Amino acid sequence: MSTSPPSKTRRVSRALAFTIFFVISAVIFVGGVAAILYLLFSKYSGIQNIWILICGAPIVLIAIVLVTIFNLYTRFGRPLEQLFNTINKVEEGDLSARVPENKSDMFSDLIKRFNKMVGELERAEQQRRNLTADIAHELRTPLHIIQGNLEGVLDGVYQPTPEHINATLDETRLLTRLVNDLQTLSLAETGQLPLHPTRFLLADLAADLTSSFASQAASLGIDLQTRLADPNLELTADYDRLNQVLSNLISNALRHTPAGGTISIHSEPIEGNANYHLRITIRDTGNGIPPADLPFIFDRFWRGDKSRTERTHSGLGLAITKQLVHAHGGTIEAQSEVGKGTTFIIQLPNK
Repeated sequence: MSTSPPSKTRRVSRALAFTIFFVISAVIFVGGVAAILYLLFSKYSGIQNIWILICGAPIVLIAIVLVTIFNLYTRFGRPLEQLFNTINKVEEGDLSARVPENKSDMFSDLIKRFNKMVGELERAEQQRRNLTADIAHELRTPLHIIQGNLEGVLDGVYQPTPEHINATLDETRLLTRLVNDLQTLSLAETGQLPLHPTRFLLADLAADLTSSFASQAASLGIDLQTRLADPNLELTADYDRLNQVLSNLISNALRHTPAGGTISIHSEPIEGNANYHLRITIRDTGNGIPPADLPFIFDRFWRGDKSRTERTHSGLGLAITKQLVHAHGGTIEAQSEVGKGTTFIIQLPNK
């Protein structure tokens, strides 16, 4: 269904309304000026100057009206007309529409804010589409495998052996993990993820992490190190969620660090900062992240492997990590150099 004719009619109506408004305003203004001039001429110059006023007034009036209308339209009418035209385009779904910016225009600040708002809407819409496509991509493969295995068993192509049943079960676990990660990410992004803060020693958390990943690091030939500037440093946070944050980072580091490499967990108090109390650094000597990819590593479903052949992880780990850190009122940033490794820096407040 086309919406062009109604939109065009609205634009014409608005332009006509603006024109009438400006004409009336100009006539009132010019009429007032003419009245003042008339009184001045009548009082100080005598009756003979009334003829000069009568003869010259129409020409002067027309000139002043035209100049005034043009000036008012340039300053008010044109920017507002462009703004309303752009609003109509956005209403019709064209989020690429922008209002032309003019630095000398008195509406420049309004137009910049409007364009920024539309730009954010366009970016959010693109992210929504990307998310939908990524979720469909991530769900399609395990569902096809599950469907193929079950159909093969029912058709007698496969025997219901533990091997085929376990392969199907692994795909269901992957689906469950993906759904759980999406739920966690959605709750964190909307500020609805419940946190259960407790007071604990950071050294206890570091010990748990070392215990969890020591055997995996040893089997891969990677040296996992922990360095705490203050072993007695305490932190108020959700222990399980912070453990999840650091586990995601260490797990990523293990996947991208070759044998003989090093992964270090370093923590230190932040002195003289009213906002943040603690800095935690996860540094590896792995492959590193290309500069072109670095700004996007916290996006949903981002993977360094563009072919997506690795399917044991949902691709939401870093996105969840970022949201969990923000939920604690902290910040996280990444620094990386190809061939030399990656460093994740987390800063947390003292709550």
